[in-house]
Amino acid sequence: MKVYPPASENELLNNAKTIAGKTLQQIATIHELPIPLHLRNAKGWIGELIEISLGASATSLPEPDFQKIGVELKTIPVNRHGRPKESTYVCTVPLTPDIDIQWETSLVKRKLSRVLWVPVEADAGIPLPARRVGTAFLWSPDRQQVSVLRQDWEEFMDMIMMGELEQITARHGQYLQIRPKATNAEALRNGINMDGDKILTMPRGFYLRASFTSRIIEQMISQFHQQ
Repeated sequence: MKVYPPASENELLNNAKTIAGKTLQQIATIHELPIPLHLRNAKGWIGELIEISLGASATSLPEPDFQKIGVELKTIPVNRHGRPKESTYVCTVPLTPDIDIQWETSLVKRKLSRVLWVPVEADAGIPLPARRVGTAFLWSPDRQQVSVLRQDWEEFMDMIMMGELEQITARHGQYLQIRPKATNAEALRNGINMDGDKILTMPRGFYLRASFTSRIIEQMISQFHQQ
């Protein structure tokens, strides 16, 4: 079943309503896709399934997933209490950035300016095919959230440009964090050290902390109850 890219946010939300409450097995069957036995070697499978079912067009391009309407798709695995189980991947980290790179033109800002969040059950006691998709919602960061995201991003980029990449840990950043994206030496990328020399290092990714995405969900629930 082919799902075409939505032409508006309303169309996107309507598409999301068609999968809300369905199991991953039901959605995969609609699109004639096999379900992996487990996610250990198919970590991005759920996100790809949701992308296909909603008509995402950017795939791996450095653009929001729904290019026509500038909306990014983020699936968020939640536990039985509806709380995020892990941090949320945003995009790759430029390890040898242009010195003129700015927050306003950064991929992090473009990805997070408008997001469709799609909760998915992730309790270990629920078999993968039986896990259900929740009700999706659109979100944009408010002024305070943008300020903190920008501050985190600028501090990270300053450290990278100063050759302090290897000093960045998961403890840095209030909303954003940087983590390695691979575990084998074959995935090494070029970076720079404190002397400005090129080094080989693990690729990194920007992630949103689970504490922050939990706050986003709480904010959405609060707004829903106020309607």
